[in-house]
Amino acid sequence: MTKQDKVDFTIKTLKELYPTIPIPLQHKDPYTLLIAVLMSAQSTDVRVNQITPLLFERADNPYDMVKMTVEEIRDIIRPVGLSPMKSKGIHGLSHILIDKYDGKVPKEIALLEELPAVGHKTASVVVSQAFGIPAFPVDTHIHRLMYRWGFTNGKNVVQTEKDAKRLFPKEIWNDLHLQIIWYGREYSPARGWNLEKDVITKTIGRKSVLNEYYKTKKTAK
Repeated sequence: MTKQDKVDFTIKTLKELYPTIPIPLQHKDPYTLLIAVLMSAQSTDVRVNQITPLLFERADNPYDMVKMTVEEIRDIIRPVGLSPMKSKGIHGLSHILIDKYDGKVPKEIALLEELPAVGHKTASVVVSQAFGIPAFPVDTHIHRLMYRWGFTNGKNVVQTEKDAKRLFPKEIWNDLHLQIIWYGREYSPARGWNLEKDVITKTIGRKSVLNEYYKTKKTAK
């Protein structure tokens, strides 16, 4: 199989498995998505989806958010972890959105990255999912699978994102990054991985990854 064959096989398989793609984080507009994605850092989507309704009941727009204190925000979002940093970020970015952008979320990755507690991945998710602008946010699942599939050397997420954007057509980035995340969770997790269920890695996986998997299985017997 050539590299292109492997890419085509991956796209086709993911499309068959996820013809309709569930959205991981519940939100109703760009602002609530931005806050949800910011909160998801080093947390799970399930946990974030439990907490955001409590926060958005009090404030689902920057104008209401700045009426709350950082401490009040922190008390609500504490269960998602890193709450001191995240609550300051939520309060701070809400102020900036009001002062600089009339309360609206900007559509450019570079402008989003200037907001407190908003990194490149968060900014990429927001432009992709809220505005439909092609982006390829790389999370731990995508980073892991791109390496397992032999599409990147796995050194860091910056390189993984570059390789993904080079290999996959721009018009499918927004769907594809979500499809890979769901696939990683369901079929190719970091722990408790069963290669027999992981059709993509089994078919096109990096030789060293497959050898390591079988070696570990043998030792475990």
